[in-house]
Amino acid sequence: MIDLPVDLPAELVPLSWLLGVWEGSGVIDYKVGDESVTHEFGQRVSFSHDGLPHLNYTSYTWLFPAEEGGEPTPLVTETGYWRLARELGDGDQGPGMLPAIGEPRFADAESVESLRNADGGFDIEVSLVHPGGVSELYLGQVKGPRIDLATDAVMRGSGAKDYSAATRLYGLVDGHLLWAWDIAALGQELRTHASARLAKVD
Repeated sequence: MIDLPVDLPAELVPLSWLLGVWEGSGVIDYKVGDESVTHEFGQRVSFSHDGLPHLNYTSYTWLFPAEEGGEPTPLVTETGYWRLARELGDGDQGPGMLPAIGEPRFADAESVESLRNADGGFDIEVSLVHPGGVSELYLGQVKGPRIDLATDAVMRGSGAKDYSAATRLYGLVDGHLLWAWDIAALGQELRTHASARLAKVD
């Protein structure tokens, strides 16, 4: 059973099973040049909300040491926002710092239900930023305890490494958050990149 925060915006209910801090481990396996790079890593992920109709997301990963007793090596971080995909209106904040005008359109369960798609799920948008000069916009859907995402746009700074597309899959299985990430990078087509299994720690 999932306990919903009393101040959770109604349109975050379909994503509410993500809320909390998750920690665990996974495996990277990706071809670089003529060799396959394989590493075990640890990860800590946080999904939170601040009363607005989106989830705040952060991820921190580290490589496990090659030798017992060694120090872990910081790997990558991500930060971003997850929300139901819908047209923003007068009842939403923005653009910039402009406040909302009027009441939110999706303030109760009945109005949120009107956002269900033909597949019985909810369309979502996920914006992620990486410190290496890459920003991603994912489109997809949440349907029960499963999320499927694919990049709609990838922006890269002039110094960023080659990275052109990605898909991500998230699922809640036996109380654990499982995910898999495929990427098209370094001149390759979309292929398996990394996956992990995380347990809720907070």
